[in-house]
Amino acid sequence: MTTSSRGSKVPAVLVLEDGRTFRGRAYGAIGTTFGEAVFSTGMTGYQETLTDPSYHRQVVVMTAPHVGNTGVNDEDPESGRIWVAGYVVRDPARLPSNWRSRRSLDEELERQGVVGISGIDTRALTRHLRERGAMRVGIFSGATLPDEAAMLAEVRRAPEMKGADLSVEVATKETYVVPAIGEKRFTVAAIDLGIKGMTPHRMAERGIEVHVLPATATIEDVYAVAPDGVFFSNGPGDPATADHPVSVMRGVLERKTPLFGICFGNQILGRALGFGTYKLKYGHRGINQPVQDRTTGKVEVTAHNHGFAVDAPLDKATDTPYGRAEVSHVCLNDNVVEGLQLLDQPAFSVQYHPEAAAGPHDAAYLFDRFVSLMEGQRA
Repeated sequence: MTTSSRGSKVPAVLVLEDGRTFRGRAYGAIGTTFGEAVFSTGMTGYQETLTDPSYHRQVVVMTAPHVGNTGVNDEDPESGRIWVAGYVVRDPARLPSNWRSRRSLDEELERQGVVGISGIDTRALTRHLRERGAMRVGIFSGATLPDEAAMLAEVRRAPEMKGADLSVEVATKETYVVPAIGEKRFTVAAIDLGIKGMTPHRMAERGIEVHVLPATATIEDVYAVAPDGVFFSNGPGDPATADHPVSVMRGVLERKTPLFGICFGNQILGRALGFGTYKLKYGHRGINQPVQDRTTGKVEVTAHNHGFAVDAPLDKATDTPYGRAEVSHVCLNDNVVEGLQLLDQPAFSVQYHPEAAAGPHDAAYLFDRFVSLMEGQRA
């Protein structure tokens, strides 16, 4: 049950599963919510963050102190709804100011029933999560609140992200088509594991007709659209649970169809090749993560949202059932695997978001690389 927090000083409490608490004011809807506490380092792009299905069941802490300055518009959402489980900001904008703004951020959070908290020390909270790691959290707001012991007990009863199978919960239920912009050059089957709207748009800009398929799509469904290439999207949850997408990807690899995966899709490729995955301490989230493309030596500033990673060797190629595979991209902050490529057939993936919504455009070339693979296969 949620109600409005606008124009009020309704108290709110954020409770972490290790017992640390932060007291502030309700922001957005009033009520109770639970999820995994994570922090995002982006200084802009909050609307795209909120509507990214990869944030399903996560409570997002914004490290930038001022949030909501440009309000909410009807052009920038990356899906049909807000997916975050909760939202944490230090200083909400008192009045949004942007020519495209249609309503304030707190109005939108309230409209969609998203419980948040403001007026807390998000810098201290971020430092705590960096030291202790991402963990379960609850936000409680209202005129009367339970005592801290009761709130903590509720938080500890909430499900963990490790072992969570969430892609089916956020993916489309029915196939839909995003037509090519201009002349159609290729057809791509895109497996929706939590896809963002800008991703098929970036492919459409390159003359690709994108058939977006449900996460439950079979290998027969994929090839029913006669694809020139297959794409596996970003999405939420633990890749260790994604047995069905892994099986479908192996079917694509067996047919040697050009393949491109991003974020969750990178982890799916890792599993399909025989690598393991593991949970990062606090993950990478934001639009300023430095990654090196080891195939060119170029360093990119990239947009990230992932809490799991592929466990693959950085110093050598690995023999797999589908040929040799190597790490193509690496995070310069912590050496986490940020990309994979097969050397003997047209397949590659990255752990970040090249669609740049929100974020820098350094990685846009990856869509061109996918086009090149399809051109090569056709030739």
